Amino acid sequence: MRALVQRVTSAGVEVSGEILGRIGRGLLVYVGVAPDDTTDYAHRLAEKVAGLRIFEDEAGKMNLSVQDVGGDVLAVPNFTLMADARRGRRPSFATSAAGPVAQPLYEEFVVALVSLGCRAARGSFGAHMHVTSVADGPVNLVVDFPPAADLP
Repeated sequence: MRALVQRVTSAGVEVSGEILGRIGRGLLVYVGVAPDDTTDYAHRLAEKVAGLRIFEDEAGKMNLSVQDVGGDVLAVPNFTLMADARRGRRPSFATSAAGPVAQPLYEEFVVALVSLGCRAARGSFGAHMHVTSVADGPVNLVVDFPPAADLP
């Protein structure tokens, strides 16, 4: 599984003009699922995201998590996040899980966030969404679970 995590002051998602989720200070998290991902990966990725120390403490150091600051999480399913664009100009989506595999794992990720005490809003799986965000920093991280092998 892969998460693109953005620290935000606010974010929202809508489908066909209907607001599905809106958050204040917290994290906008795009979630991608690979064909061989598991529910364990979903839980462990949620633990990692919820515990990321990317919010500033009183000294201005990134020492606090979204849990520590009482922030929200907007989790948006994102098929294209798993794309392979290393060759040519058209990305390959062969490394993205099909809907019947990906949707339950995305949902499990959100449930795991909530079980960790995070207030979570969500996007709509398989829908064309309009996502808005106000980046804070900007601070953006890519988190893979299981972790990707070290790059040379």
